[in-house]
Amino acid sequence: MFGAQLPSVPASAVPDDVYLLDVREDDEWAAGHAPAAHHLPMTELPARLAEIPDDREVAVICRSGGRSGQVVGYLLRNGWDQVRNVEGGMGDWAAAGRPVVTDDGQPGRVV
Repeated sequence: MFGAQLPSVPASAVPDDVYLLDVREDDEWAAGHAPAAHHLPMTELPARLAEIPDDREVAVICRSGGRSGQVVGYLLRNGWDQVRNVEGGMGDWAAAGRPVVTDDGQPGRVV
C-alpha cells in the first residue's frame, strides 16, 4: 500500500489544524521543520504509536515523501483512518512558501 494508492495531500494544501507528524531523523528536524509539526522519527514509530491521535486528521511528512508514505501505510494497517501522506515532503513544503523553522523559532532549512 503506497504510491498513488495512499491518501495524500499536496504540501501547499495541508490544513493548519491538521496533526502534522514529521518522521524524519533528529538532524533533519533540527535543521528545519514546520512550526506546528510533531517530531517522531520513523524508527521510533512502533514504540510510540500511542502518541499519534486516532480521532483527528493526521498528515505525515518527511524529506521527500518516501518514509512518510511508509508510515501512512503502517498507520492505515494499524487502525488509523484519517491519515494522509504529504506529497513531496519538506522539499515541496518549503517550495510552496510554507514556513520552515528551528526549535528556537529561527528560519530553518530542509536537509
